Amino acid sequence: MTERNASMMVVNTLVRQALTSAQEVMGENGLNAVLHTSGLERFVGNFPPDNLEPAISALEYGKLNEAIEAFYGRGGRGMLRRIGKASFQYGVREQAALLGIAGVALKLLPERQRIKFILNSMAGALKKTNPQVEAWVDDSGERIAYMESTCAVCYGRHSTDAICHLYAGSIAEAVQWATGKEFRIIETHCLAKGDEYCRFEIGEARE
Repeated sequence: MTERNASMMVVNTLVRQALTSAQEVMGENGLNAVLHTSGLERFVGNFPPDNLEPAISALEYGKLNEAIEAFYGRGGRGMLRRIGKASFQYGVREQAALLGIAGVALKLLPERQRIKFILNSMAGALKKTNPQVEAWVDDSGERIAYMESTCAVCYGRHSTDAICHLYAGSIAEAVQWATGKEFRIIETHCLAKGDEYCRFEIGEARE
């Protein structure tokens, strides 16, 4: 972990997006329970404003994701994916300008170009919110992959498995929004496993 990454912050607008999406999926009581568990009770009934001021540390954001997964036990991964999907939908509704998707005629592009466009838009939006973010798209192989070496979802966590389920849900929803198809998203690398980055591969389209 570099010194720069050690002070990573998540801005208000992204925390608001995550909390709004979590409440939509979990309900108010479920979210409040998780906020207390993760030490973020200051956000109970008090979501941060929609601006780019620092809200919480990446370490706190990682703890929030961990608390949601623990709250639901075996169903935690699926719940986080649902929250991730809701999070991208929120971005389309509330942050189209930040994502750079307003008025884009994606239907005119080939499918692979649509996937690259929306993934690059996600990476670009994150970089706009925080210059510390290192996120990019790798299309050098047969399958396109979204990558980030500053992932806050698994920040400060350790696991033998890839654990960025919320992120995977957001990417899945983004690709479906761009293509009209549901694709499998496979997290092949994860910072929590000791990898140098989190890598989400766009797999086959689901039938």
